[in-house]
Amino acid sequence: MKSVHYKTDGCTLVIMAKAPRAGMVKTRLARNLPELAVIDLYRCLLEDTLDLAKGLDSVDVAMVCPECDVEDLARATSNKVSVVAQSGKGLAAGLTSVFAHFSSARPRRMVAFNSDTPHLRASILQNAFDALIGCELVVGPTHDGGYYLVGAKASYQGLFNGGGIGTETALETLTARARALNLSVHLTDPFYDIDVASDLSRLAAELRADPGRAPRTASWLAEFGQAISETRSRIGVP
Repeated sequence: MKSVHYKTDGCTLVIMAKAPRAGMVKTRLARNLPELAVIDLYRCLLEDTLDLAKGLDSVDVAMVCPECDVEDLARATSNKVSVVAQSGKGLAAGLTSVFAHFSSARPRRMVAFNSDTPHLRASILQNAFDALIGCELVVGPTHDGGYYLVGAKASYQGLFNGGGIGTETALETLTARARALNLSVHLTDPFYDIDVASDLSRLAAELRADPGRAPRTASWLAEFGQAISETRSRIGVP
């Protein structure tokens, strides 16, 4: 992967991303939403997530993605951040790439999180960096047994090997591997991913109350909700 030069504060926040293409992003949501709507939604989530990341003080921001997505994401983000190709395929390979790549030049605190998490509080990200001062691994658990965030100060061989990512036992599997490697682990506040229709409904309700948390996503959800309501009205569905 291409070498990237960073500031000297020692903190890097990495967004795990994909290019907004049909059939490649938010595939579980695609069971309930039109394909083009899913792409538009993901683009809004990604842009709001990038703004969230860049709002943190004294933190370098980058993206890691499949190699085939590098050029598309660089264009989609107007080259605002470095976009780095992961080694290998899948999320496990991507996470392994994050900690191997960004710790190669010198020790630093690294946090990787999902590209569809603009509703996350900036304080959670900052607390993850702070926790890494005193521990070796930080993990953000989701309510469905997975995790939305991983932070470390080094690359630990085998930490993400052996499957489990994307399942309801992903968090349990990761923490078990961390214990096997004798790593100290800190858990952040639990949170939720945007994977299924009920997650999207929850997000829409939160952003109606506070649209400034993710303005592009809030606007998209409001317009999409209005379109659904108008369609229901035309066909006589309550």
